Amino acid sequence: MSSQSAGILMYRLTGAEVEVLLVHPGGPFWRHKDNGAWSIPKGELGQGESPAETAQREFEEELGIPPTGALVPLGRIRQRAGKVVEAFALRGDLTPGDVRCSSLVEIEWPRGSGLIQRFPEIDRAAWFPLPEARLRILAAQGELLDRLEDRLANKS
Repeated sequence: MSSQSAGILMYRLTGAEVEVLLVHPGGPFWRHKDNGAWSIPKGELGQGESPAETAQREFEEELGIPPTGALVPLGRIRQRAGKVVEAFALRGDLTPGDVRCSSLVEIEWPRGSGLIQRFPEIDRAAWFPLPEARLRILAAQGELLDRLEDRLANKS
């Protein structure tokens, strides 16, 4: 059974351009990876939580700022390892410098050492125009950018 996650794709409009907020995973595996490594803030569904509740909780845990506003469903995607991610769009704005990651992950590092170390779940967040976001985001999550763009185009 694949795991299920939910997350928020925050966006803002700067003139005629759409920008999205993406996060970069923390820890030593991702330190030198950039293109194809960024993600929407997301996490696994908690017991008894709806996907929307999970998405809001994870956004606050990863960024340290509670999301406010109406969530717009973007549907589900399946990532390469089989994880299903249900995503929501949210129009908003925040300053990445204000991000305070409050969640840590424990991993064995260096690999095979038996030493467990704690690292921030994300090490940074940034706004990207859609063309650049398509380069930065995990391949499977690129579909979410397409869905957001379609929704915004059909809203006009």
